[in-house]
Amino acid sequence: MNSIRAEFQRNTQSENALKVVQRLHKEGFQAYLVGGCVRDLLLAKSPKDFDVATDAHPEKIRALFNSARIVGRRFQIVHVRFGRDIIEVTTFRAPAGDHEVTEGGMLLSDNVYGNYEQDVMRRDFTMNALYYDPKTDEIRDLVGGREDISAQSIRLIGEPEQRFREDPVRMLRAARFEAKLAFDIEPAAEDAIHRFGHLLQEIPPARLFEESLKLFMSGHGETSFDSLVKHDLLGWLFPDAAHCENEFAAKLIKLALASTDKRIAEGQPVTPAFVLAALLWWPYVEEQKRLKDNGHANLAASHEAAMNVIAKQQFSVSIPKRFSTPMREIWQLQARLPNIRGKKPVAIARHKRFRAAYDFLLLREESGEELNELGEWWTQYQVEHPVPRTKSAPPPRKGRAKPRKRSPRPSS
Repeated sequence: MNSIRAEFQRNTQSENALKVVQRLHKEGFQAYLVGGCVRDLLLAKSPKDFDVATDAHPEKIRALFNSARIVGRRFQIVHVRFGRDIIEVTTFRAPAGDHEVTEGGMLLSDNVYGNYEQDVMRRDFTMNALYYDPKTDEIRDLVGGREDISAQSIRLIGEPEQRFREDPVRMLRAARFEAKLAFDIEPAAEDAIHRFGHLLQEIPPARLFEESLKLFMSGHGETSFDSLVKHDLLGWLFPDAAHCENEFAAKLIKLALASTDKRIAEGQPVTPAFVLAALLWWPYVEEQKRLKDNGHANLAASHEAAMNVIAKQQFSVSIPKRFSTPMREIWQLQARLPNIRGKKPVAIARHKRFRAAYDFLLLREESGEELNELGEWWTQYQVEHPVPRTKSAPPPRKGRAKPRKRSPRPSS
């Protein structure tokens, strides 16, 4: 065993996570703080969440904590709730049996329990395989994770092809960590990502949506987009966006992600609908043009184009209706914003998606679209005609803003 004296102070840790570890110790179980929280503390960052690993099985864990509940099927974990704070507790895993793996090597179930040493080898990256024991104030490191953190290297535990076949989402996690930490993916893993990105097609679209939120809605969306492009992964998530040849498309997406990153850093509300609208804006425009060229009227072409683009996207990354509906409204308001005569601006400004549509308009101009200074007109209009403050229409202010929506809790 390679034990390393911890270099961080006890008061930087989650008191609730420590309570969970201490209770498990008291009942005779092994328990450690593990994963991203240990990594981030070593990097002098503030962890967003704290996870615990133990040899106690889920039913035993649930019995120890009144506020605990078991979640997950493929990978059972226990959530121990302290008010709004949730501590995630996992049981040590062992290698999966033949019946838990597909012919292609993908894990169907990950609930074969084992010991500490086996659990280390089941984790994805060395930097996430550090186990901290608060009782001894030591970090247990069997895979050189500490050295890889110092070298700013993202290294898989095990052979890259096998690990990516077990769970292709690990490729997206590698890209996300590259963006979040400014680390480099080791060459063997980077090469495997380019060769096996197609395996993401085997992941349910709903799961890929959750992974997309972690990529784009965790405060490092712009660099995550760059990482996805760099490693040829964007096309497996958003094929129409990746293959769009319009010169303004990528710039619009990056501007929307940069705006979202800034708002997250400032503690302001964000919504995935705005980012998704930017990702698929030009595919929507091109589909609308195709329909018009085939004889569809403007309004019919607009509605059908939105439906077609979103329906096609669902095969890769499924978008829940609570986000696809505001996406469509943001798009379709772009056609109404040029209507600046008479009383039409009053009705447009009162629309519940007006602020998001206005912000989107500004980004379109900033990306290079020539819109005859329409953004400046609407900026001035709002100064002269303030929109009353309502739940669905926040007061106007210069600059980009998005509808109020709580951002998802990012994983480490």
